[in-house]
Amino acid sequence: MVLCSGCVTRLITIKSHPQAALVYLNDQEIGRTPLTVQFDHYGVYDVRVEAEGYKSLWTQKKAKSPLWDLPGPDLIAETIPGMKSHIEWYFALELYPKPNDEALLERSSQMRALSNQPTQQETK
Repeated sequence: MVLCSGCVTRLITIKSHPQAALVYLNDQEIGRTPLTVQFDHYGVYDVRVEAEGYKSLWTQKKAKSPLWDLPGPDLIAETIPGMKSHIEWYFALELYPKPNDEALLERSSQMRALSNQPTQQETK
């Protein structure tokens, strides 16, 4: 039995909108979507997804173990060659809102006016 034992391959596939978003798992850069990575342990992962022109997404996702990978049945699953546990995550990023040009110009005018006013120390 030991000679024909396999090993369970654990995979996470991450997809996103937009594609080619940069992905970090537990603060480790792992690549751009769509991608598939191997993992060793089930549990909660910190996930960060970034793409230019989109709001960065910081979240946590749980890699849940299948029933056959619980203590007991996992002893049998580990002996089956080619056994896989495959998890898929999808993330949709929000576009940054387009700036309102008029409001931006108004705010810059206000800031310019404030910067031209003397401070209290300068008036003494």
